Amino acid sequence: MRPLDPRLLRRARSARRYVLLTAGLGGLTAAAVVAQALLLARALSPVVLRTADWPDVAPLVGWLAAAVATRVLLTWLQERFAHRSAVRAIAELREQVLARAVTLGPRWVAAHPGVTTLATRGLDALEPYFVRYLPQLLLAATVTPATLAVVLAHDLIAAVTITVTLPLIPVFMVLIGRMTQGYADRRLAAMTRLGNQVLDLLAGLPTLRALGRERGPERQVAELGDAHRRATMGTLRVAFLSGMTLELLTTISVALVAVGVGFRLVFGDLSLTTGLAVLVLAPEVYLPLRQVGAHFHASADGVAAAEQAFEVIEQPTPARGTAPAPDLARTTVRLRGVTVAAPDRATFAPTDLDLTVAPGEVVALAGPNGAGKSTTVAVLLGLLDPDTGEVLLDGPDGPVPLGEIDPETFWPQVAWVPQRPVIEPGSVREAVQRGRPVPEAALASAAALTGFDRVVAGLPHGWDQQLGQGGVGLSLGQRQRLALTRALLAPAALVVLDEPTAHLDADGERVVLEAVGRLRAEGRTVLLVAHRTSLLDLADRTVTVASSALAAP
Repeated sequence: MRPLDPRLLRRARSARRYVLLTAGLGGLTAAAVVAQALLLARALSPVVLRTADWPDVAPLVGWLAAAVATRVLLTWLQERFAHRSAVRAIAELREQVLARAVTLGPRWVAAHPGVTTLATRGLDALEPYFVRYLPQLLLAATVTPATLAVVLAHDLIAAVTITVTLPLIPVFMVLIGRMTQGYADRRLAAMTRLGNQVLDLLAGLPTLRALGRERGPERQVAELGDAHRRATMGTLRVAFLSGMTLELLTTISVALVAVGVGFRLVFGDLSLTTGLAVLVLAPEVYLPLRQVGAHFHASADGVAAAEQAFEVIEQPTPARGTAPAPDLARTTVRLRGVTVAAPDRATFAPTDLDLTVAPGEVVALAGPNGAGKSTTVAVLLGLLDPDTGEVLLDGPDGPVPLGEIDPETFWPQVAWVPQRPVIEPGSVREAVQRGRPVPEAALASAAALTGFDRVVAGLPHGWDQQLGQGGVGLSLGQRQRLALTRALLAPAALVVLDEPTAHLDADGERVVLEAVGRLRAEGRTVLLVAHRTSLLDLADRTVTVASSALAAP
């Protein structure tokens, strides 16, 4: 990413306001720096030469204190707004990454597992870029030219010395920055691999524990952690070395200016006031550039994460339909010749599937594991485009392809209970209601039917019990009961249940059967993905989903 990437200004509105504010504060800071140097020189010079005493320079000292206080205030304001803008800009980028990932669909997300780490910890590394690097970059564009111009007005030789030595800092910054960028990219890749491994481990931990293999992945996770540690320490090592290099260059450059000023003071070719002003201003000329180099390495991880974020955000999205969805309570959904490739398994799953779901009907999808039952659900919901075939909605005005339907008018009519229900952090009541007001009588009735009322009764705070991300605080079976309760209360004409008994015992299976019977009695359309005979027997029709091998290239 360039020092100030235009894409960042386009994608994050907070970044645009922050850049304008920081540029304004940089101009005021430059004025405060110049005033501080000139006032200090004029106040100190007559006292050293014994041509003035304290009463004569007291007003200048007062103005000097005001200049220092102004500089401190400007620095405080910049820090305050930097943290606020960083949080807002990161939130905006994170929202855009998640929105684009959702638009691209679950198959794309599964093929790019690093998006999860990027949207969580990865983008947080942008904070040093906003708080430290970007302000110094803008100060280098304002304070450095302003102070150099003042030096030039007072001492030509010192200005030439600074002009000759100043380019050395950005040259070394570029040379060191190229090496640091490689370390930052490797560190982000290591963190992404570690995050993916840990997420996969947590998702499959119940299964691993059931098989007695929960301690198996320890070595692999430890190796990934060591790789992440080595990449991080490599970045820090280069950052410290580059900081020392920049400090050394700055010290030598300021020393050259000081030597020149000292000789001319000795030989009387320069006044003490001018010499003091130049000596105070010389470090201020180099300071912003030196800080840019030092803080660039602290922000390198964030820059690498921003690059990946822009790659996700700029992914082309499939065309989105605009036609309003028909009323699913009176609409037949048809899948015709649907085939979806699963390249990672070298199969088509499903293959050449024909499926009809009529209003008020209970249809079950059966077939062996890996046949494409869940993929069929994703196609029917519009989350995945089939490689061949189409999905049609036979409404009152004739069949309409699902791809031409506006998802915002289609999804509100669907209630989906996946194998692992999505539960947002919040109270149990909020997780069930999903932002919709639900009468207490309806809530109690649905909870009693699914057995979730017994779950709530066992929680310390009942319906107000707080849940973590993904339903932390409830077991898998309890989360499934919560999702069933939510589906019963949802005003949806089409209810899709993907393996609703996967994490339930015999008592839980009975609950699912009763819930499906309740949905049928209400006239709602139900699509079941099931293995158990009891669920298949409950359906009006059972459609077998089959897979086939990909043809050899």
